[in-house]
Amino acid sequence: MGDKYNICLDIGGTKILGAIFDKKENITYRLKKKTKEGGESAGNVEEVIISVVDELIKESGIDKKDINAIAAGAPGVINQKDGIILFSPNLPWKNYDIKSPIKKKFGVPFYIGNDVNVGVLGEYKYGAAKGYKNVAGFFVGTGMGGGLILNGKLFTGNEFKAAEYGHMILDPEGPLCNCGQRGCLEAFSSKQGMSSYIRQQVSRGRKSEMAEAVEGGVFKSKILKKALEKEDKVAMEAVDRACHFLAIASGNMINTISPDIIVYGGGVMEAVGDIFMEKILAEVDRYCMPSIRSTVELKKAALGDDSILYGALSMINGQKG
Repeated sequence: MGDKYNICLDIGGTKILGAIFDKKENITYRLKKKTKEGGESAGNVEEVIISVVDELIKESGIDKKDINAIAAGAPGVINQKDGIILFSPNLPWKNYDIKSPIKKKFGVPFYIGNDVNVGVLGEYKYGAAKGYKNVAGFFVGTGMGGGLILNGKLFTGNEFKAAEYGHMILDPEGPLCNCGQRGCLEAFSSKQGMSSYIRQQVSRGRKSEMAEAVEGGVFKSKILKKALEKEDKVAMEAVDRACHFLAIASGNMINTISPDIIVYGGGVMEAVGDIFMEKILAEVDRYCMPSIRSTVELKKAALGDDSILYGALSMINGQKG
């Protein structure tokens, strides 16, 4: 065949999204599979990852020898250099070497990084932040992830722990966050934070289209979209509150690093991003210096669910040899 293909993965707490890119950087085949299909041990998740790659190769009809490299984004603190997952909040990994077994199985290089870092890298190389040198990214999903590009390079900080914007404390006496602190951005503006607010209001006797959706956990983004279309007051309040604190966090980010652009991605932004952007833009100027704000753009991510896949491709392209 002669052409080389790259396999890129978005590894989540409940699913793995995989795609094959051709040499022109087009997705030629994609596949989604449940993460916990094989169980919840570290080894079983590894088996699911391998099965996704195997299936991508088989179903797309390409030859294994024509695979150039494999790369992935996954939740947690990840040593990108060594391919070791130091900790993952939604997967059973701690100090786990994921690189060696994948590399051994397929005989090609394997790269992995924090999913939101990788997603912001994707937007920087191929999406809304293309052409900018300094990029901050907020990804609004079940939690709240962050990513940072400084002077054209992904900034991961000491021991790959940087850009945890979701745990920027905005109200020390605010709601309890899963990290153990109070008043984190994640506790207000993520799906977890919004779900908690809606549950609280329903427990006080208020009616909401989303009552059932948040009863046992977090809502799906498409349900939030439907509730907003029906002008559900409780859902609208949850969104107003989420956007208010996102605006404050964005203002802090603008004052702190003066990025060229802030990009907002993740499942919530994919579903109702236009609403979020309108509300964030209406408030953010109140929380940063005008002279700094004037040189910062705020945009919704352009790649949607594919941000992490394209970021994984960027990791491959950024390697030498």
